[in-house]
Amino acid sequence: MLPLLEIKDLTIEFESEGNTTPALHGISLRVDRGEILAIVGESGSGKSITSLSILQLLPSPPAKFTRGEILFSRDGIRATDLLRASGKELKSVRGNAIAMIFQEPMSSLNPVFSCGSQVQEAILEHKKISRAEARKATIRLFEKVKLPDPERIYKSFPHQLSGGQKQRVMIAMAMSCEPELLIADEPTTALDVTVQRTILDLIRELQLQENMGVIFISHDLGVVSEIADRIAVMYRGTIVEEGPTARIIQNPQQPYTKALLACRPILHTKGERLPVVDDFLGTPQEKQPAVRKELLQNDNKQEPSKAMLVVKELSVYFPNQKSWTGKILSETRAVDGVSFEVAKGETLGLVGESGCGKSTLGRAVLRLIEPSAGDVWLNGVHINRLPKENLRTSRRDIQIIFQDPYSSLNPRIRIGDAILEPMEVHGLEGNQAKRKQKVIHLLEKVNLQPDHFNRYPHEFSGGQRQRIGIARALALDPSFIICDESVSALDVSVQAQVLNLLNDLKKEFGFTSIFISHDLGVVHYISDRIMVMNKGKIVELGTADEVFHRPKEAYTKRLIASIPKV
Repeated sequence: MLPLLEIKDLTIEFESEGNTTPALHGISLRVDRGEILAIVGESGSGKSITSLSILQLLPSPPAKFTRGEILFSRDGIRATDLLRASGKELKSVRGNAIAMIFQEPMSSLNPVFSCGSQVQEAILEHKKISRAEARKATIRLFEKVKLPDPERIYKSFPHQLSGGQKQRVMIAMAMSCEPELLIADEPTTALDVTVQRTILDLIRELQLQENMGVIFISHDLGVVSEIADRIAVMYRGTIVEEGPTARIIQNPQQPYTKALLACRPILHTKGERLPVVDDFLGTPQEKQPAVRKELLQNDNKQEPSKAMLVVKELSVYFPNQKSWTGKILSETRAVDGVSFEVAKGETLGLVGESGCGKSTLGRAVLRLIEPSAGDVWLNGVHINRLPKENLRTSRRDIQIIFQDPYSSLNPRIRIGDAILEPMEVHGLEGNQAKRKQKVIHLLEKVNLQPDHFNRYPHEFSGGQRQRIGIARALALDPSFIICDESVSALDVSVQAQVLNLLNDLKKEFGFTSIFISHDLGVVHYISDRIMVMNKGKIVELGTADEVFHRPKEAYTKRLIASIPKV
């Protein structure tokens, strides 16, 4: 019997302005019915190019298939080479026999149509049924993927749903025509650990119900260990290791696989330098770091010191509904009477699911959002009582590193000028020559090159752009930095580099920080204390090891239980 999908010796190049860039180098893979194959590797390894080539979604040109076959067999007897299929054949396969879930559901869902109508159209495209029947089928699919109140979701627009709900709508759309093969391209990367867990469980459940083949693409071996039957590890367009999940996780053979396992923060104690890919590649085996299987506890308690930041009864309310006179009829309490302190030199981790209020709290401390009530003191200065003309001076001392460095950098401004601009606004360093000299010094500190000064944001990788954001935050020599989900969307290997960098810079510059994240594993590694937030309130606060290893609240226990254990 033929496999459901078999890729043979696939080689792809990209042509641009007379230059040819190899993307895939003769890769071979197979997926059987009822099997989940995980493809794992860093950004740029060729995972998504492989998945897009299956459905012939790569633009040609610039993509050029120089060699290979992609054989798809629905009945196990006859196979179609998708590389050489006609447009009519591909149309019958796409979304029908082979469906795909993309990483970012908001970019895959049309913002001007309701979620229900978009899934309904996908059904009508491939099935000869009435609109009324397609609507009923859509509601049943929403029930199947465990969306709350399917009738309401049917009428809702994408922006009205949470990230996890949007991803479930995408799964419902992918499942609408009962495909034989489902391709899931990084479907949980930017989701909370609890939402990630439910999505993984849902994909596994649907796969077992329908006996589908699944290709699950991720950069995190910890995530795929929860769901995959087999794992293929990709590096620079080649398959470097392939085998059953248990063997790959417990006994990796290739240095690159070992690196992906070793660099996860959950396996390391605070202050310990995280291994990175370069520690394994080109390094003799006896000199490579050990790949740990479990976390060691390190109950070092920091001596209390003078509080640098004091927050008392801070609240932020957003109006939901107003009367015609402007009176607020209902409101959302995003931050609800929060009080805490951050000691000088301390890193306080702030953790919770999306929507718990953690980013709103960080912005309220900076007065990027005006608090509805409460008080904030930084170095004895009453921040939320400062007149606006004095606020700019105070903001020199407290900076923020945002989650998405690309959207926080102006695409039309060179990165050197973006780092130099705040120094110019505050009149620091005396003149432009000295400011440029400091920018170059900061670029070198974050492991970038002086000649990067004149490049634009699109010329950098995600990890490099995050380093640029860190350099810009340090330009004003702040004493306090808020890191708002600053490593959440990065590959685990790049995440390790950025966390090492933050630790090094903290030792050198001595800043105090709040580290905001939904990932308790990362927060445990980087923080001295952890503060857990839920529905606008602080539900637990303690040292990093106390909260991580001996949580008291059920909500904290649920967050920890959702973290992949590998």
